[in-house]
Amino acid sequence: MKNDTLMHDWMVSYLKDRLRRDYNDIKINLGDDEHNEFQGFRPDLILGNHGMVLALMEVETEKSITPEKANEWKKLAGLGAKLILMVPRASKAKVIELLWKQGLADKTSVGSYELNISMP
Repeated sequence: MKNDTLMHDWMVSYLKDRLRRDYNDIKINLGDDEHNEFQGFRPDLILGNHGMVLALMEVETEKSITPEKANEWKKLAGLGAKLILMVPRASKAKVIELLWKQGLADKTSVGSYELNISMP
């Protein structure tokens, strides 16, 4: 579980830096520091421009992808901002299946990530 938390938090921080080109207002919620909210929810990243929230982003790990989590995605998708999920590449099919079951496949964007280590 510790590695999942580490990977999650690293991805949130990485995405915050990476997305600065596209959004001028990025708020994040990490660990115990979850004070940024949007309509009562605290997604991992809140992406906006010029005072307007354009997208909400959730970073998932293999262990956090569950039907219960899909219920949370459904609530986030209904808030009026685009929902973007970042998931491990190996879990992308599982996530898309959960999105279909929740009726969210057309309302949610899914990105993926993977960790590659090359040893000499």
